[in-house]
Amino acid sequence: MNTPFDEPPRKTGLFSSLRASFLTGLVVIAPVSLTIWLIWSVIGWIDGVVLPLVPYTFQPEKYIGINLRGVGVIIFLLFTIVVGWVAKGLLGRSLIRFAESIVESVPVVRSIYSGVKQIAETVFAQTERSFEKACLFEYPRKGIWAIGFVSTTAKGEIARSANTSGDLVSIFVPTTPNPTSGFLLFFPREDIIELEMSVEDAAKLVISAGLVYPNPKDPTKPPAKPAQ
Repeated sequence: MNTPFDEPPRKTGLFSSLRASFLTGLVVIAPVSLTIWLIWSVIGWIDGVVLPLVPYTFQPEKYIGINLRGVGVIIFLLFTIVVGWVAKGLLGRSLIRFAESIVESVPVVRSIYSGVKQIAETVFAQTERSFEKACLFEYPRKGIWAIGFVSTTAKGEIARSANTSGDLVSIFVPTTPNPTSGFLLFFPREDIIELEMSVEDAAKLVISAGLVYPNPKDPTKPPAKPAQ
């Protein structure tokens, strides 16, 4: 028996079906198209910066008559590898120290170089400096939970000055939707809950403002581990 509060079943018309199909296709096409466009644009930008510095004799365009996109990227990768190989040697380290001593004597250039160097060392840090685990803790007050990343165990003056019975760990609390900015907090290890999800999955959760969970089929369970 129907009541006045029962809603009549909605009929799916041709326009609604086409609209749903269009939105579904847009969801599939947009990420792929944007990714390809971004990669293509970055490659073109690197080519535009690198190729003018390369003598025309060594450019493929002279021999095949076509400006191949990506040649500048290959030249940049090879040049970077050679510079890194030289920099690891005794002569390379000596040259770097000599060049840095010259840069340090110039006031304005010194500040710019120091800042850029710190950013580069942070962005291109080795894997041993990456976050260890994703964790959950109460912040900024009891009853409110936040996601953070365990970076390392506190040492030195920080560990000695904190009045804790156990270890003190440093936690990076990212902001949404830009996880590269955030806060550095120190928590007693017993006050944090380590999560089973990976650091990458936790970062996706932060970036999406809680919309993308590690296991979309069943968010109550951790993501299935890939087969070895």
